Amino acid sequence: MGKKILIVDDAAFMRMMIKDILSKNGFEVVGEAENGAQAVEKFKELSPDLVTMDITMPEMDGITALKEIKQLSGEAKVIMCSAMGQQAMVIDAIQAGAKDFIVKPFQADRVLEAISKALD
Repeated sequence: MGKKILIVDDAAFMRMMIKDILSKNGFEVVGEAENGAQAVEKFKELSPDLVTMDITMPEMDGITALKEIKQLSGEAKVIMCSAMGQQAMVIDAIQAGAKDFIVKPFQADRVLEAISKALD
């Protein structure tokens, strides 16, 4: 059984891309969420080993959701994803407890490298 991963992105296409990369490499995608509020709920419900979290989303952004998830579980492993390589957001995310940061469009090897590193 592979590691359980929750994918959070407001774009269904992006979720599908990550899911595809992960499934082909032995990870189990246990859930998907399209905003930060859903992400926090699904995290409580599914207890995934890792979360991939988009930063810019409706309702609750990824950094707010990351902070809430880290409050629920200090052990939570979250990797942030964003199309914009905005330095300030990356720094905010890392300070809030993100393990790593991947930029869209996703490159399979970079996604897998970030996930393997975070799960070590």
